[in-house]
Amino acid sequence: MPTEILMPALSPTMEEGTLAKWLVKEGDTVSSGDILAEIETDKATMEFEAVDEGVIGKILIEDGSEGVKVNTAIAVLLEEGESADDIKEGAPAAAPAPAAQEPVAEEASTAAPTATAAPAAPHAEDGSRIFASPLARRIAADKGIDLAALTGSGPRGRIVKADVEAAQPGTKAAAAPAGKAAPAPAAAAAPTGPDTETVKRMYEGRDYEEVTLDGMRKTIAARLSEAKQTIPHFYLRRDIKLDALLAFRAQLNKQLEGRGVKLSVNDFIIKAVANALQQVPDCNAVWAGDRVLKLKPSDVAVAVAIEGGLFTPVLKDADMKSLSALSAEMKDLAARARDRKLAPQEYQGGTFAISNLGMFGIDNFDAIVNPPHAGILAVGAGVKKPVVDADGELSVATVMSVTMSVDHRVIDGALGAELLKAIVENLENPVAMLA
Repeated sequence: MPTEILMPALSPTMEEGTLAKWLVKEGDTVSSGDILAEIETDKATMEFEAVDEGVIGKILIEDGSEGVKVNTAIAVLLEEGESADDIKEGAPAAAPAPAAQEPVAEEASTAAPTATAAPAAPHAEDGSRIFASPLARRIAADKGIDLAALTGSGPRGRIVKADVEAAQPGTKAAAAPAGKAAPAPAAAAAPTGPDTETVKRMYEGRDYEEVTLDGMRKTIAARLSEAKQTIPHFYLRRDIKLDALLAFRAQLNKQLEGRGVKLSVNDFIIKAVANALQQVPDCNAVWAGDRVLKLKPSDVAVAVAIEGGLFTPVLKDADMKSLSALSAEMKDLAARARDRKLAPQEYQGGTFAISNLGMFGIDNFDAIVNPPHAGILAVGAGVKKPVVDADGELSVATVMSVTMSVDHRVIDGALGAELLKAIVENLENPVAMLA
């Protein structure tokens, strides 16, 4: 029977997207890996590839459609021997949620007749439906493979041809423990404040503009609300004397002028954090639900403000790169972030983040940890302040205030203090940092 092509989740945070442009039309023959459409996610515009082969029988969602939910049917794919008439008579319905599934016998008796016979939709031992393409079901039957034993790589975990071909003939699903209880339903989401109509009533008679949230703004609101509510934050603060760094930076920039390289203070901060994560390796970690993952490389995320939101591109292996390499990579990532041209692998991951608002004149602030990171360094402006030097004399120095927000599930207070101490020492002694 005809197969639905579903709106894919092209990033971990994507709940809906915009179907920007179809690159195929009804009647086109496609193969696995062919580009079907361009889809705008909450972060970027990405290409969507076919996972099955067949003919585009019907396009269900037109170009430019916004707010298309993940797993919504956007088109119908026909296999050999099927026609557009099959769509009308027996088009597949969107997959039901587990709680709404009917018993198998009832489902079979109420199914609409189809013009061509197709293998019955497989079900697991617990009665739940296994989603697989008709071609995958036929190949599995020929090879004696139990589809319940496979993990699908298609949209919504759907089993496709490639999954079956990669499996060993005769693969069987492991028997489920007797009397295993069904998973408990997910708890209802906690209320997040008054609803739209309640708030609008408060401002009746006042002049205002209503701004509809785009995908990025919705994602930022949801993720940061979750982070602030679920991550046990604590905060560590230090002042950093920048005079040695500023003098060293000026010297390097003069020497690198011929190569067109100009290092920023932020480049030094990235390097200092990357090195500190190597000096205190227990902090180079992320929270993974029921465990902590300790990473070997220093992958540092840096917040970049763009119109309507922000990105946190990740500089991987930052501890291994020179200042000039980090500077060039950061400039490239920031430019493409502002154009929303970053690929997901360029802004996902990392163990620790940096948010620098010093260029806006902010003295200090507290940032929210971006899960699954263990911490984030909030960087303020460098300003001239009176300080007491090592000889007890009063002098003037350029001082930068930083606040490190930490996930207490991953890093305890003393360990966090050790990491911040290493960051401070790296920035106050920049020559040693590069040794």
